[in-house]
Amino acid sequence: MSNERRWVPAAWFAKEHGGLVGLSEIAGYAEGLERIEPAQLRLMIRVARMYYESELRQNAIAERLHISQTKVSRLLRKANEIGIVKTVVATAPQIYVELEEGLESRYGLREAVVVECYDDDSALFSTLGGTLARYLESTLDTGDVLGFSSWSETLLSMVNSMGATSNSIEKVVQIVGGVGEASSQSLMNRAMSRLADLTRSRPLFLPAPGLLETPDARAILMSDRALADVMKEWRSVTVAVFGIGSVEPSPLLRESGNSLSEENLEELIRRGAVGDVSFRYFDENGDRIVSPIDDRVVGIDVDELFAIPRRIAAAGGSRKLQSIRAAVRGGWCNILITDVKTARALLAQPN
Repeated sequence: MSNERRWVPAAWFAKEHGGLVGLSEIAGYAEGLERIEPAQLRLMIRVARMYYESELRQNAIAERLHISQTKVSRLLRKANEIGIVKTVVATAPQIYVELEEGLESRYGLREAVVVECYDDDSALFSTLGGTLARYLESTLDTGDVLGFSSWSETLLSMVNSMGATSNSIEKVVQIVGGVGEASSQSLMNRAMSRLADLTRSRPLFLPAPGLLETPDARAILMSDRALADVMKEWRSVTVAVFGIGSVEPSPLLRESGNSLSEENLEELIRRGAVGDVSFRYFDENGDRIVSPIDDRVVGIDVDELFAIPRRIAAAGGSRKLQSIRAAVRGGWCNILITDVKTARALLAQPN
């Protein structure tokens, strides 16, 4: 048998070996997969595919996945040691590399992460938030400035399930106002503080509501020096995390006191809005919708958001399919964390 490292598609492997195969059936090819944490296993498989199948150099892989070249080398060595790289690359259960690569190719994403979870709000928040936490733990780098968007159940779940990162970063900066109804505001403040602790960084809070009643109120507030100092930091953000909203606000957003009135929502719908990122609305093609609401938002503007190198959105579920599709079509995020059902639906959509 040749010692050449090559790939055998899973469908071929299953056919040749009499049907579906799981880890127990391919133990001879990939011993020890069960002992590796799923997020680390997923990263190892991605690196192996990029190196052996796509023939990317290790430095190119490191740049694309935002990890060190040393880590790429270490993952490749481990993949060889445990048998992931032989004549077969074994994809573990609940690792959806082909779906991820399909999304990246179809929508021009820098990276997609697909996970199994139920199409149920609480399960989605927990699973996507936990996946985002694992992703940040392994990819945040020394010197990163992390932008944190408020009013997202998924981001709250992320913080609650996150452990300390291996690298300390510079700052955690709030990129949309976090002041609102007392209990909701308290949740956001605690999340920001904990995130800064876990990343061994300094939190910069945005002491303002995300949405004000009038443009005049916003103009007065924006002249505040403390607010201005935080807003200057938006230009230094290297990684932003946020949810993707549908036009209809989430329960958390309604409870916070930062949601739009029914009249405002109807106006946005008339203009073609299907979703938003931090109160910046877009249509089904992902094109920004300019409206008077922009003059009431205390948060990062669209140009500043799009200038951030890594824009990570965690969102899923059938209710948000249209807004997620629009967001990835318009480039609002370049890294997407979503569920299997949503990923398949996105790939089934016409161009």
